[in-house]
Amino acid sequence: MRSVLDNWLPARRVQRMGIGGMMKKVLVSVVEDDRSFRESMCRLMRSLGYTVEIFSSATEFLASPRLAETACLIADIHMPVMTGLELYRRLIDTGHAIPTILVTAFPNDVDRARALNDGVVCYLRKPVDEEHLTQCVCAALRSGDPLEADS
Repeated sequence: MRSVLDNWLPARRVQRMGIGGMMKKVLVSVVEDDRSFRESMCRLMRSLGYTVEIFSSATEFLASPRLAETACLIADIHMPVMTGLELYRRLIDTGHAIPTILVTAFPNDVDRARALNDGVVCYLRKPVDEEHLTQCVCAALRSGDPLEADS
């Protein structure tokens, strides 16, 4: 039995056709140094029907063979060695323009403005509102207009 919600769930809209007409799920990568938040994001994205890879650092993500497959990146801003914003800029500089959502427990207007001006899709504060994050992921996958909220 189908629910009314089946029509709006992002998983229904983001699947792409693969070779031979088989459906291929979109990959969302999460880069977060906090294990509990990383695992929580993984569970949420999977519950929405996405394929998810999690990484504990920007360096780990950059070395991953899944980097080229990533359709949407969710990254923490404040991480050791390389911040989420630095990761985003590195991706752009190396020709891997992945639609990116940045999250932070320590939001500030300067970082927010810089991130959005650089082309980040969303800048969200922790704890992240699940509905808003879902909207941001949909916007990232559409590569549409950035959502400038900071919920």
